[in-house]
Amino acid sequence: MIYPHTELKFIRKEIGYGVVATRFIPKGTITYVMDALDQRFTEKEILELGPLYTDILDKYAYRDATGDYILCWDHARFVNHSFYPNCITTAYDFELAVRDIKPEEELTNDYGMLNVSDPFHCLPEKGANRKIVMPDDLLRFHDEWDCQLVSAFKHFLKGEQPLAHFLPQKVYSKAVDIANRKCEMDSIVSCYCGPVQKK
Repeated sequence: MIYPHTELKFIRKEIGYGVVATRFIPKGTITYVMDALDQRFTEKEILELGPLYTDILDKYAYRDATGDYILCWDHARFVNHSFYPNCITTAYDFELAVRDIKPEEELTNDYGMLNVSDPFHCLPEKGANRKIVMPDDLLRFHDEWDCQLVSAFKHFLKGEQPLAHFLPQKVYSKAVDIANRKCEMDSIVSCYCGPVQKK
């Protein structure tokens, strides 16, 4: 489930639609949580659906740590890629804002965190050294993303968390302990599931 104070909006021709904030979202806010309405597909189920559905799921779903495809039921599936994302996934099935997000600013994440099936070229971004998202980006960039998450967790308890009640109690307690520095955060690298099994 996407953060409630967002909307789907046309960005521009090269990008299409994206998700933008309708109000200020502070650093450390949960911006997405996997919930009971999201659909889960195994690789076997996708192969049985056929290529038409495979293409749709490759475009709109992400793969979790088990390799299952997760298709978000709401407009979370329209969050666009950036090499400088303002939202980063955690090892706990939710994403955090890693910096303040202003009203009308687009919410983004780095698709390299999402276990993409195949490499793909991205639109150029000023200052970015990367031009391609790779299926194994989690293995290469997890340290950088972990540092941003550790910084974001320091703000976790400072503001409202409208999506917190969608987290299992055990997960929420873990997030609070991380914020209070009672335990270490699990690395985002634990989200890596390995390559897609092509048949």
